[in-house]
Order: sequence, then structure tokens, then C-alpha cells
Amino acid sequence: MSALTGTGHLARLALRRERAIAPWWILLTVSLALTMVAYVNKNMGTYELKLAYLDIIRDNAFLQGLGGRSVEPRLEVLATWRSGGFLYVASAFAAVMSVVRHTRAEEDAGRGELVRSAVVGRHAQLAAALLVAAGSSLLGGLLTAVVLIGIGLEPVGSLAYGAAVAVAGWVFAGVAAVAAQLARNARTATTIGLSVLAVSYVMRYAADASGQDWLRYLSPIGWSHLVRPYQDERWWMLGISALAAAVLAAGAHRLLARRDLGAGLLPERLGRARAPELRGPTSLAWRLHRGLLAKWTAGVAFFALAAAGLSPLGRDLLSRPSLVVDNIRHTLGLPADEMLGAYSWYMILILAYAVALYPVLMTLRLRAEEMSGRAEAVQATAVTRLRWAAGHLVVTGLGTTALMAAAGLVFGTLYSVLVGDLATDLPRFLAGALGAVPAAWCVGALCLLAYAVLPRASAAICWAVWVLTAVLGQVAGPLYGQWGGSPLEPFHYIPNAFAATPVAAGPVLALLAVTALLLGGALLALRRRDFG
Repeated sequence: MSALTGTGHLARLALRRERAIAPWWILLTVSLALTMVAYVNKNMGTYELKLAYLDIIRDNAFLQGLGGRSVEPRLEVLATWRSGGFLYVASAFAAVMSVVRHTRAEEDAGRGELVRSAVVGRHAQLAAALLVAAGSSLLGGLLTAVVLIGIGLEPVGSLAYGAAVAVAGWVFAGVAAVAAQLARNARTATTIGLSVLAVSYVMRYAADASGQDWLRYLSPIGWSHLVRPYQDERWWMLGISALAAAVLAAGAHRLLARRDLGAGLLPERLGRARAPELRGPTSLAWRLHRGLLAKWTAGVAFFALAAAGLSPLGRDLLSRPSLVVDNIRHTLGLPADEMLGAYSWYMILILAYAVALYPVLMTLRLRAEEMSGRAEAVQATAVTRLRWAAGHLVVTGLGTTALMAAAGLVFGTLYSVLVGDLATDLPRFLAGALGAVPAAWCVGALCLLAYAVLPRASAAICWAVWVLTAVLGQVAGPLYGQWGGSPLEPFHYIPNAFAATPVAAGPVLALLAVTALLLGGALLALRRRDFG
């Protein structure tokens, strides 16, 4: 029997499981590409506006890092630049999650051992996972190219753009395959894969922000940027990405041959024999989640420092006469002296939408605890199901609050030192950040309800809730002309701490009431349904 025997059957099985996940990632990729074209058409409809926008980019290292230094006053180039490479990141992220889901997660759940008991080769499961991830990335890139050609963009550049999106997924499918062999469990494998993706993006960003072009050649995400679609189309860069993906896939298969089923090549760190501080479900939840919370806190603080550090540059740019700035000011209906406050509030909102993902991930961990059997083992003691869930809810709620408090304190402190007054601005930033907490809680409560009522579909629903919240919100809304966001998402009702109008408590209280109802319904449904 060949080591790849059964690959086709396992690939069809993986495709069947991906039918509820992969189409959404493909739709997100295509929609984002179209949204960027629509944004440029709406806000930079004339050649003069495009030139004015380029002048702002050339004077701003932050903006140069966002999409790259190579930008021209043409619709297709500005649209790909405006995306900031997020299509490449989305394709890579989806590939990492897909490969880990069909390899290491299957072993963790015990299904990998059942599959191996059939007429299946040792390497078939890994090969099937790589084929499915690569095929999904290819389909996403191809549909992106076809849609962009359909709206009238240059065919050759569109094909290059779609190919760059596809190969980004291929490379990180290989990264995830290697991580799945190194790690002991799916969570660690995912952390390794996404950490490589984050480092890759940061290296690419630093290369464009600093002008050190050689850094882009060290970044897999930078390789996709170096394809330069709609400009000179460096097709050979696609070959580098494809070669790297092949080398990683071959390396993953070699590593697979050297490890036992269910084990990882990295040494496992054993915990302590005793844990006297674990006195209840809340302390247990804190022990499980404190590592992730620490990583989130560091990431939020880093972004807040970067955003606050750009405040002097933002003040200078917003004070200059500019067609682009005037267009934004008139659209928002703001006087010239409030533009810096609008920038600060916009940065707080970006952080808030990102932090709203934290309770989503905590809900997904509840499902993971249930599926692994650990939650059932805990409930075999004196801990009831509701106490178990409540412990996780307390840690999630306080963790979300701590993340926004860290964002407000870091942002407000550095902003006050650079361009403001500590006694006046720090409380305002802290209040603005904490004011967004009820909206993040509401997102988490809706995800918990999905987990309690539809546990099998909860992962897809949770991701859809967060993506729709972000897409309909005030950060993504301006991309399609909705500067105030949509009333269908909770952040629409949080108070703007930087506005001159007094803060109304009614919408926030209503939001808290809706959150309480969602949590109550979720706990009731969780108590009544079958567990596991």
C-alpha cells in the first residue's frame, strides 16, 4: 500500500466539511477586492484627487507601509494599494486554519486514528489537507481575477493579482503543514502558523515604511506584493512562492514520517503536579485563558502606541490644504478643528472592532473544551454546567474590559505627551475605549447563544457575526460610503467620547439590556441541550 493511498477519498471528505467555511473566505476575498475599487471610484474619482492622495502617501511612512511605496494615480493600482495586502493575508489565514483543521485537529479529536485504521496511507491525510487548502486558495484568487476583469480592469494585471492571492495561501498552507508536525495539539499548531503570518506581514510593512526593500524578499507576504499587479507584473515572483510552498509541503511529509500519531516533534512542557490555586471554575478559566489574554494585551498596546505615535504627523497632514482631507471633512460634516479628534476616535474604533474578536475566540474555546471531553470531566465534579460556563464568561468579560482599558491608557498617555494634555485627554481616551466594551460584550453574547443553540455550526456563526459586525461598522463603512456604519451592528450605539455633543446613556443601557437577554437565553439553552 502506498503512503498516499486514499488521498482522493480524504480530499472529498475534507471538501465536504469545508463547504460551510471555505465559501465565506472566498466571498470575503472577492468582496474586499470589489470594495477597494468602489472606494477609489467614490472618493478619488478624478485624476486630481488621485494625485492629491499620492502626495499624502509620499509624505507618510505609515501609509507607505500600509500598501507599499510603489503606487500610481490609476484606479487599479490604487485599489490594490488601498487593500494593504489584506487579500493576501486573508488567503494565508484561511489556508493555515484549513490545514490545521484537517490534520492536527483530527488527531486531537481521535478521528485521525479511526481514519488510519482503514485502507489509508500514512501521508494521505496531510496530502488531502494540502490539496484542499491549495484548491480553495486557487479558487479564491481565480474568482477575484474574473470579477475584476468583469468590471473592466486590465485582464493581465487582474490575473497577476489573483495569482498573488492564490500563492499566498499555498505558502502558508505549507507553513501550517510543518507546524502541524511540530506541535503537540491544534492550538499550538495554529499559534505557530499565525505567528509566522504576523511576522511576515510586519516584515513587509517595515520594509515599505522604512524603504528597506530587501526585507520584502524575506517575507512570504512580501513575495505576493512583489508580483506588482497592474504595473510590471513580475511573474517570476509567483514561481518563488510556489517553490517555497512545495519545499514546505515536502518538509512536512518528511517530518510526518518521523513522529508518532498524536505526538509532536517539539518537546512537550509538562505542567506542575499540583495546582492549589484552582479553587473553582473561574480560576480554571483564568488558568486556561491567561496566556492568550497576555498576547492580546501586548498586541493591543503595540497598535495603540503606533496609532498614538502618528498623532503629530496626522495633525500636520490634516491641517494642510488638501482635496482629499476636504472631501473627508465635508462627508463627515466636521469643522476643521475637530479632524484630529475624528482621527483619534477612528483609531479607538479600529481597536474596538479588533478586541470584539476576543470574546468570539473565547466562545470557540468553550466549544473546543466540550469536544475534547475536558469540560465533561470538570462537570463530573461538583461544578455544574452553568457554573462552568459562568466562569468562562467572567474571565471573558473582564478580559475584554482589560484590553480596551489598556488601549485607552496607552493611546491616551502617548497622545497627551505628544500633542495633548494629560489631565484632559487621558480620561477622554480611557472613557472612549471603555465605552466600546458593551458592544464587544454584545458580540460575544450573540456568539455564546449560537454555541448554546447550534453547537455544530457555532464556529461558522461566530466568525460570521464578527465579520458582519466589522463589515457593517464605522471602520469599514466608509469604504462603501456609510460613514456612520449600520444600525444593525452594536458599535453603532456606543458614544463618541471626542464629539462635542453630550453623551446619551439610553443607547448604551439598551445595548446592555440586549446583551443580558442574549446571555440569559444562551445559558438557558446550554443547560437544556445535550452536552458533547
